[in-house]
Amino acid sequence: MSATPLRAGLVGYGLAGSVFHAPLIATTAGLALDTVVTSDPGRQEQARAEHPGVRVVATPDELLARAGDLDLVVVASPNRTHVPLATAALKAGLPVVVDKPVAGTAAQARELAALAEERGLLLSVFQNRRWDNDFLTLRRLLAEGGLGDVWRFESRFERWRPQTKGGWRESGDPAEIGGLLYDLGSHVVDQALVLFGPVTRVYAEAVVRRAGAETDDDTFLALTHANGVRSHLYASATAAQLGPRFRVLGSRAGYVKYGLDPQEAALREGRRPGADEPGWGTEEEALWGRVGAGESPLTGGGRAEPTLPGDYPAYYAAVARALREGGPNPVTALEAADALDVLEAAHRSARDGVAVAL
Repeated sequence: MSATPLRAGLVGYGLAGSVFHAPLIATTAGLALDTVVTSDPGRQEQARAEHPGVRVVATPDELLARAGDLDLVVVASPNRTHVPLATAALKAGLPVVVDKPVAGTAAQARELAALAEERGLLLSVFQNRRWDNDFLTLRRLLAEGGLGDVWRFESRFERWRPQTKGGWRESGDPAEIGGLLYDLGSHVVDQALVLFGPVTRVYAEAVVRRAGAETDDDTFLALTHANGVRSHLYASATAAQLGPRFRVLGSRAGYVKYGLDPQEAALREGRRPGADEPGWGTEEEALWGRVGAGESPLTGGGRAEPTLPGDYPAYYAAVARALREGGPNPVTALEAADALDVLEAAHRSARDGVAVAL
């Protein structure tokens, strides 16, 4: 591999840009954070303080004016900007990573994928939850066959946030692509599709519960997969008692796991993966899930299943390999489009009170 790192330009330095993308880019071998785009003076200073030597510009146009000096553009700006910014970067000849959701509709995602294919450029979607500790552990369990045939997959991404925070993520304007269905729902749907494949039927409930809320903050999806697995997916900001992150029921055994992967919390605290952070992504034994049949994990039933370390750094390492060596795209836009098919069907289902066939 060349000693010269690939230079990445990052558009957006809010939560996604500052907590996830910038630290992961900066600590990935073969990548360098070259430029950050943000018009907010406070975030500009934050970027300079957190990444000394980084170039900071106010607009995407300033970034793309230097397209010849860059090797990758990462779009971590508000959802409504994903398609136009990714389109502009691809037309400028640059590979692109886009935070989820890549677009507001599956059709837009497929148009972006076609543009990237036409230009011979990488277009990847940041679905970091594929590298959560519990998800990696569940994939191993399924590969080993210890659960037998999976009958039902329950996945919860729940929070207790009884007061609204405002901002575009909670805006009722459809153009903003806000609400939990497209936010946390993008994660739980993507995970279900990776684990159990295509979906043939979608039923959903998307409710606005909190005073002053403009968009869904308590959402449920029931998916029927083509292979017969049923996925029940929950995304909520109004869960006063948090349920298990995963509850997977099979013909031989079940797997129950509580608690969220620790990597987001670590990144928010300013910790970074690498040599100075041994044991990145690991959790204490008390938080391991349990595997068993006919027993309650809450009373110690079944056996403790060691949780594999979470590995968000693996995403950008795969992006670097794809750009350097032609390795596989870790998350394609067409995969993201399949998830958006489900999210669009869920939106219709919740709106009309019917199940939607795909």
